[in-house]
Amino acid sequence: MAPPEPQAQQIPRHPLRRLWDFAQDDHRAVRLGAGLSVLNKFFDVLPELLIGVAVDVVVRGDASLLADWLGIDDRWTQLLVLAAATVVIWVLESITDYAATLVWRNLAQSIEHSARSELYRHLQTLELAWFEDRSSGGLLSVVNDDVNQLERFLDVGAAEVIRTATNVVLVGAFFFVVSPTLALVAFVPIPVIVAGSLRYQRRLEPHYAAVRESVGDLSGTLTNNLGGIATIKAFVAERREAQRVDGLSAQYRDANHRAIKVSSAFVPLIRMAILAAFVVTLLVGGRAAIAGTLAVGVSSTLVFMTQRLLWPLTRMGEVLDLYQRAAASVVRILDLLEVTPGIISGTRRLVAPVRGDVVFRDVDFVYGVECDTEMELAGGEPPRRTLPVLAGFNLDVAAGETHALVGTTGAGKSTVLKLLLRFYEPTGGSITIDGVDTAELGFASLRGAIGYVSQDAFLFDGTVAENLAYARPDAGRDELIRAAELAEAAGFIRALPEGFDTRVGERGQKLSGGQRQRLSIARAIVADPAILVLDEATSAVDNETEAAIQRSLAKVSIDRTTIIIAHRLSTVRRAHAIHVLEGGRIAESGTHDELLEHGGLYAALWRVQTGEAALNAG
Repeated sequence: MAPPEPQAQQIPRHPLRRLWDFAQDDHRAVRLGAGLSVLNKFFDVLPELLIGVAVDVVVRGDASLLADWLGIDDRWTQLLVLAAATVVIWVLESITDYAATLVWRNLAQSIEHSARSELYRHLQTLELAWFEDRSSGGLLSVVNDDVNQLERFLDVGAAEVIRTATNVVLVGAFFFVVSPTLALVAFVPIPVIVAGSLRYQRRLEPHYAAVRESVGDLSGTLTNNLGGIATIKAFVAERREAQRVDGLSAQYRDANHRAIKVSSAFVPLIRMAILAAFVVTLLVGGRAAIAGTLAVGVSSTLVFMTQRLLWPLTRMGEVLDLYQRAAASVVRILDLLEVTPGIISGTRRLVAPVRGDVVFRDVDFVYGVECDTEMELAGGEPPRRTLPVLAGFNLDVAAGETHALVGTTGAGKSTVLKLLLRFYEPTGGSITIDGVDTAELGFASLRGAIGYVSQDAFLFDGTVAENLAYARPDAGRDELIRAAELAEAAGFIRALPEGFDTRVGERGQKLSGGQRQRLSIARAIVADPAILVLDEATSAVDNETEAAIQRSLAKVSIDRTTIIIAHRLSTVRRAHAIHVLEGGRIAESGTHDELLEHGGLYAALWRVQTGEAALNAG
């Protein structure tokens, strides 16, 4: 077979081009803001012209330009006209400045909102495996900090770029009309400034990319440490973790220092170019005025205009700084938005009422396949070693039955449930519910038919009632109470300070592990799923809580397909069938009594857990 032809390398698009394409709904606001900024700069430049006209009136009187234009000989009247014109221009300048600021700031907020909302929506479409390879703190830095960097540039920098460009055009036009010679003198620094700006832009780009990466690393560590504060305290690792955060913060500081060192040198260099042009204009224009070849008022205006032309360019350093930070953030934001989901929702729906027949047929699953393929196509690092989990896995769960999956750690039990929920995609074989392949089902139909209770019972920072109603926000209080009673959680809920309206804290930290687990089961009951799956629901609870959970499962599993992954075999003794996993396959199946009589893997595990193996060894 001939080797595949290499893919043509795409030329990366400019960040501003990518941002323009992203913000399609805001194009009208961008144009309005740009127009108002141009108009504002026009009114901002006019007062310098009026100063020259005023000087001309004082010096030349009835021979002034204003006298020729308006036919007014009296100097005082001319000055009153200028004063009135100044008031009008300043009012218009203030109005357009207010309007432009309003448009740009609202635009910045609009794009910030769109970017953050779209990022979050997009992240929710990505498969679970994608998140497992990435830091939650790094993702948080993109969704929050990078979006804020973009907002800062749009709030200030974009309008400043337009005003500066408009200023150069308007003042330059005046120079070339009045004195082409002085125009050339005044414009000499501009190519230097532009060339310097482009050079500094290229030099700043990698520095600010490094800054964004550093803040991502820092955010990731802070997020992990705050989430694991109990572990840090338990192992007296406060000093070590503080040093680690200090080190990452120092890297972020140093990355900013390097960027600041480059960007800060920009303004002093521009000042020198402005100084040269200002001095030359002052001397050449003054000499022409003394010689009578240039009106005094015009000479005065040109001196003011030279500063007006070049001084705003000193802010280009600050604007470039904002731009480079925003450009690095735009790349990270849009690169994240362009990540393609590896698992796509189907279009079919399960026919109601869902029976709950679940069939795994010759299912294979290997961790790492999708990530390795992407890396090879991107020409990145060598593929990571893949980890086979399931090989030719077969399982039939009849509607309304309770089946259990047991086995040693790493046998693939939890993976079976995640494949059923399509958190992962099988690399071979098929999984069906009521005869429909799960790959063809829409996520809402598939996952809406399944109630999932994980080993790590995650609760949101809200009230007990809000957590119970998470799957069905329209559920009534009576339904919540009934679900809590079935999960044997109603007793401790009523004992809480505010009962069902008690806040549980972040991740449910105000509750014990057993309480969180029972609330998790009650939450699944509220959804009233056709299929209930529990992943090690009793692995981290005490004997009393385990007994309560067993009683609740006996109630809620009646006429409901239930799949239980259990470490404690006592939890699944009454299951219709128990399947023992080994090497990615089911090694043996049967009821509790049948498997004990068979004397295989299950019997060995049972003896270990009940202490018989230890007694026999003794």
